[in-house]
Amino acid sequence: MTQNWGMTIPFQDRSLADSRELIEELPALGYTDAWSAEVSGVDGFVPLALAAQWAPGVRLGSAIVPVSTRGPGLLAMSAATVADLAPGRFVLGIGSSSPAIVERWNAGTFAKPYARTRDTLRFLRKALAGEKVSERYETFEISGFRLERPPQVAPKIVLAALRPRMLRLAAEEADGAITNWLSPDDVRQVRAEVGEGTELIARLFVCVSEDADRVRALARRMLATYLTVPVYAAFHEWLGRGEVLRPMHEAWAAGDRQAALKAIPDEVVDALVVHGDAATCRARIRQYVDNGLDTPVLAPIPGDEVPITQAVRDLAPRA
Repeated sequence: MTQNWGMTIPFQDRSLADSRELIEELPALGYTDAWSAEVSGVDGFVPLALAAQWAPGVRLGSAIVPVSTRGPGLLAMSAATVADLAPGRFVLGIGSSSPAIVERWNAGTFAKPYARTRDTLRFLRKALAGEKVSERYETFEISGFRLERPPQVAPKIVLAALRPRMLRLAAEEADGAITNWLSPDDVRQVRAEVGEGTELIARLFVCVSEDADRVRALARRMLATYLTVPVYAAFHEWLGRGEVLRPMHEAWAAGDRQAALKAIPDEVVDALVVHGDAATCRARIRQYVDNGLDTPVLAPIPGDEVPITQAVRDLAPRA
């Protein structure tokens, strides 16, 4: 598979409107991909629609949009719109997300996440191909939906997948798998589940800084927020970090956030967050690739030493 090198857009230190110049620079720096995210900041589609015009030729992807915060038809319409703006270079990344995002923030229902993701994938395959869909799925029913203007080139669909069952679904029915918060060594375990020939994508959090203590303090806050979410807790249990992360989980469950942060060992932080000078970071990213990652999607973390703009340039393939 051709090696990809992606960047997360927009950037953490600025708005989408202020990201234009740096997004326009990505192709010249050698970045092949620009991937959005959707949590509580920008939505997953508008940045890609703008990047379709700002960075022609770059592959665009969502990593990810939840399957339970939009109806299936609306999700198909949004995907078709971006696919129309960037024919043949849009990848739709979908996933189950989490109870906090789906229920607490979007008043939805987080139920049967595996089945809902599978059903949405199967619906989108038909809808984005221009078919009229009338079908009862396990988690929803569609009656007579057809896109008014299906895209000329249906986008590839990739799944957020953290454990064997979803990883296998991504390999068998989707066009790839997206994972998150893993080490280079963990890539081998994930790759073994999806097999060869399935695109494996991962967002890598990177801080270009030689102040390891400061980076670790910042990273612990990010890690505690993610790794206490049940799906990520189960993911790292599967990866073999259950015991080393147990003190963090116990402190978090007891409501002692500071103790939870302190309980995350340095070796876990260093395994899951890329940091150091730019050359060290690029070498670490290459380890992910060497171990079976097809598409690293970099997410630069703001640091005092190196501004985001410089980090994006320093981490580029052509740096």
